[in-house]
Amino acid sequence: MADTQHSPVYSANLSYVSPKPESPWGTYLAQVDRVLPYMGDLARWSGTLLRPKRVLIVDVPIQLDSGEIAHFEGYRVQHSLSRGPGKGGVRYHPDVTLEEVMALSAWMTVKNAAVNLPFGGAKGGIRLDPKMLSNQELERVTRRYTSEIGIIIGPQRDIPAPDVNTNAQTMAWMMDTYSANVGATTTGVVTGKPISLGGSLGRVKATGRGVFVTGREAMRRLKIPMEGARVAIQGFGNVGANAAELFAHSGAKVVAVQDHGGGVFNSNGLDVAALTEHVLTHGSVAGFSGGEILGLEDFWGADVDVIIPAALEGQITERRAERLRAKLVLEAANGPTVPGADDILASRGITVLPDVICNSGGVIVSYFEWVQDFSSFFWSEEEINLRLDKIITGALHHIWATCEKYNFSLRTGAFVVACERILQARNERGLYP
Repeated sequence: MADTQHSPVYSANLSYVSPKPESPWGTYLAQVDRVLPYMGDLARWSGTLLRPKRVLIVDVPIQLDSGEIAHFEGYRVQHSLSRGPGKGGVRYHPDVTLEEVMALSAWMTVKNAAVNLPFGGAKGGIRLDPKMLSNQELERVTRRYTSEIGIIIGPQRDIPAPDVNTNAQTMAWMMDTYSANVGATTTGVVTGKPISLGGSLGRVKATGRGVFVTGREAMRRLKIPMEGARVAIQGFGNVGANAAELFAHSGAKVVAVQDHGGGVFNSNGLDVAALTEHVLTHGSVAGFSGGEILGLEDFWGADVDVIIPAALEGQITERRAERLRAKLVLEAANGPTVPGADDILASRGITVLPDVICNSGGVIVSYFEWVQDFSSFFWSEEEINLRLDKIITGALHHIWATCEKYNFSLRTGAFVVACERILQARNERGLYP
């Protein structure tokens, strides 16, 4: 692939965001910048990667249980719709920003293309702390937010799903609100719904399963035996806990876990089932009696074979990359490694399996749910898992072969494969008018 001159800084010069190099959008731009020289003639369309197609900022006013009126800021960003309708989650978090949602939507574009799903990338969020709201208040927020973004979502336009601090119940409220507004039950407007409302079997564990399946394939290639492999996981929500369960079931030892409340370590392996129960009861791994307390930064220096960042973006900084002792990083979170840390890990011979393939299990099964909703014909969980494994391993093998052919890192290889598909679709569709 021939090098092509490009001007990413000019192309990405958006008036409404000023990203820093290690911010989410800055990280995404740096990742794309590294692959544009390999796009050949398609690089003329690179601006579509560097600029979101549509950004919607909405005010979300609700009446609190106290009778007060509260206002929250919500977002829905559609980064690219060249390959199909937008697809991406909705997160509730006090640190949600427009820039973060833009980056997450862009990573969804790349992720969907990397595993060859017929979707573009989108993402949504509301800046709030869900722990400060009652269940009734969360329902009001969700329904009002859905009404506000209803002008751009739909089963063939943009399909939300759960993300940080949202779940199947959130999706049920969104589906019901959208359906009421259009006057017909529209199950395909969201994925990650309850089974009784058209949800798919296997969806809850899909992202964690994808992390395990891609991790297993990477370990085989790197000749890291699964039996006895020492695993560390940052974040013990749905993704981290399900990945931990699958690794432990396959003979690996989950020796270190860290979340928002603290860290825990056991050199002989933590009891994953007991830890999961502890977190469900207490809300954090902190205070778990089956291991020693592990400090925040000590987690990154733990003597392990595999480390799985499964929390938020920007966790593996350059300083932490210098401390890592793992042979393999599995990016279960979106954007957990900053670009400078990528270079350090590469120089140290540590393989990074990038988020756009590693955590794609969730969107793959969301695709299955979307297809099942259209046909009103539903598959067994065994069928779901078999189809997931086939798609994600096939995508990983193709990316790995591309990396070996051109001597790319796995991240660059994944972005090259994905961006070529995205820009080819943009090129073939052309511009209207």
